[in-house]
Amino acid sequence: MPTSTSIDTGRIEAAVTELLLAIGEDPHREGLTQTPQRIAEAYADFFAGVSADPQQHLTDTVGVGDETGELVLLRDIEFRSMCEHHLLPFIGVAHIAYLPGERVVGLGKLPRVVETLSSRPQLQERLTEQIADALDQGLAPRGVLVVLDARHSCVTARGTRQSQSTTLTMASRGVLTDPVARAEVVALIGGRDDG
Repeated sequence: MPTSTSIDTGRIEAAVTELLLAIGEDPHREGLTQTPQRIAEAYADFFAGVSADPQQHLTDTVGVGDETGELVLLRDIEFRSMCEHHLLPFIGVAHIAYLPGERVVGLGKLPRVVETLSSRPQLQERLTEQIADALDQGLAPRGVLVVLDARHSCVTARGTRQSQSTTLTMASRGVLTDPVARAEVVALIGGRDDG
């Protein structure tokens, strides 16, 4: 994802320098001299989706009429985001399913939607809903299901330090709000036939 033009890396560098001073460190000591610049570059990447529109990835659809198939499911889309409460990362996988209406989109566009929306200060719950909304608006499918499974640094590295815990969130739209239809897709997400 390209770097967002709204990110002021100079201000980030100054803020990181101030943070280092506030914790009692010397920002000019060897090992820390490049830290403000490194963090500014990392934040430009982490937050590149702040001013980006996820719909840009859903404009190049293909009309398929009645020949859409029953379900499109893309599992294990890796993502990372930053928890807006602590500015610590959460990392996981997204599973996206949709029942096509009259149009489909290239499979590579689905991870781009996830990346755009996850590249901002986020809550996993909101991110799940935003992905579902973007697909619902951009593709006009008969149904959408989004499941995110992520490990949060604010839980694993601080506070309760639950290093093995993950958070699962789900959002559904259209006919996939029906519990039976949703359960069938969730079973496909969890099912593997690797051998």
